[in-house]
Parts: sequence; structure tokens; C-alpha cells
Amino acid sequence: MKSLIAILGPTAVGKSALAIQLAKEFRGEIVSADSRLVYRGMDIGTAKPSAEEQRVAPHHLIDLVNPDEPFTLAEYQPLAYSTIAGIHARGNMPFLVGGTGLYVRAVLEGLSIPRVKPNLERRTELERVDAALLYTRLQELDPIAAARIDPKNKRRIIRAIEVTESAGTPISELQKLDAPNYRVLRIGLTMPRDQLYERINARVDQMIAHGLIAEVQGLIDRGYSADLSSMSGLGYRQIAAYLHGKTSRDEAIRILKRDTRRFVHHQYSWFRLNDPRIQWFDVNAPSYGNIRDSVAQFLDRSTQEISNEP
Repeated sequence: MKSLIAILGPTAVGKSALAIQLAKEFRGEIVSADSRLVYRGMDIGTAKPSAEEQRVAPHHLIDLVNPDEPFTLAEYQPLAYSTIAGIHARGNMPFLVGGTGLYVRAVLEGLSIPRVKPNLERRTELERVDAALLYTRLQELDPIAAARIDPKNKRRIIRAIEVTESAGTPISELQKLDAPNYRVLRIGLTMPRDQLYERINARVDQMIAHGLIAEVQGLIDRGYSADLSSMSGLGYRQIAAYLHGKTSRDEAIRILKRDTRRFVHHQYSWFRLNDPRIQWFDVNAPSYGNIRDSVAQFLDRSTQEISNEP
């Protein structure tokens, strides 16, 4: 069994900075578990690691496709497994880092993903339907899947309906678990909610100052429609609405902050504070030493277990 360290938690809590620090100390390489980092040219709104950060610690599964190219969980999972295998082969430690709960679950729990090809014609039809109506439809088709999906996540709702209709079987029945043979240490980062919200607000202001509006305008100028799945992510749909004259600049920023705070609530439904598999650390506390100790102890135990194997 090979070892894998996962760093989990809500957006803006400091996962990337911690992962880079640990990777430097433990010969680590970082495997992204963020569904938005796969898109090229979408850097500021996704808080993509900078070129300097990527030089400090190798990063994988970033900048894989253009914003108008589809990329699914079924494509991500085997890439993640092959990337982790490559890191192990180099004698380094893989750190799975990100806040996309479904990506994390696909890797750590071996979620079986239905191999149903995208039906672009059906997707176009469903895109015209209000998200609330789509969610009601999914509740009728597959209440178990609906309970696992944010009612505002139109992209995932459409995919669940698409798979269920194509396969003739609820997607929840197709998604089985077959956990990979890893020793896993799950590290969760958290902080009091009001302080996290303040950090999110400051982060959005920083993104605006660093050119998020120009980044979104550049994508639109290159012909990337605001209706693309890639453009539905936080930062892009709100700023695109402003650039298309649907709202004011200040209102777009306010909505972006609000939607990001709401997204945190959804992330905590994936990474539960009472999950016994996760070692939670409050980033307000002087916790790096404690986290480092947990990683070192985990790796020591893994080495001992390997030496004891027949």
C-alpha cells in the first residue's frame, strides 16, 4: 500500500499554502482536486497557483483543457490515479489538494463513475430550463442523487439528469464505491465561519484588484460564451453578468462574495467537521507544527507497516 495525504476544507481557508509548505518539507508533489483549475486562461478567478508557487512544488492536473472543451469527473479520476502512481514511482509523496468534494471522493473512495458520453443536444435543451425546475425533475428521477447535489449547481443537476435518462438507471445506483489501495491521511483546515467570510470578502477584493474583470473580458473577447460550463464558476458568471450589462460592477462583486460564502456552506456538507476520518485543524491556532507532526507520524507508521509486510 502506498501513502496519500489529502488536504481538505472550504475555499479561501489556506489549503494551497499549507500544501506547498508540506510538499517542500516532505518531498511532495501536489495533485489538484479542484474542478476549476483544469481550465487554461482562467487563473485569477480560480485562485490558480502562481508560476512561482508551481516552481516551489510540482503541481498536477492544472491547465488541462480550454474553457470551451468538456472535462468530466470520468476523465479526472483516471488522470488522478495515474498521476499519483507516477509520484510514487519517483519516490515522492502525493498531496491531494482541493475543495471540490466530488473530485476528492472520486479519488479517496474510488467512486465508480458512469461512462455516459455527454449529450450536447440534450444539455442545450436542459440549459434553457430554470435550475429550480431541473432540480425538481432530478428529485423525481433520483431523490438520492438530488440530496447530494446543491440545488443551485445547475451543471451537476444537468449531468445527473443526462446520465439517468441515457442509462435508464438512477445515477445514484451507478455510482458505486471501490476504494483504492492507499494509506490515506486526511487533513482538514477550518476556521470560525465569520472570520472565513471576512477572508473571502478580502480575497474577492484582491481578485478584482489583480484583474479579474479584465480576465473575464479577455475570455469573452476570445469567443468563450458566458453559457459555457467553465464560465459558470464563481467569479466568472458574476463578472460576465456585469460585462453584459445585466448588473452593475458593485452589485456583481457583492453577489460574488455572497455566492462564495454560500459555496462554503456546501463544501462543509462534503467535508464534515464530525467526520472521524479527517484530522481538523483551526488555521487561527499556531497549527503548522501540529500538522507537520501528524504528517511525520503518518509517514513513520506507513514505513513501519511496509517493513512489516511479508
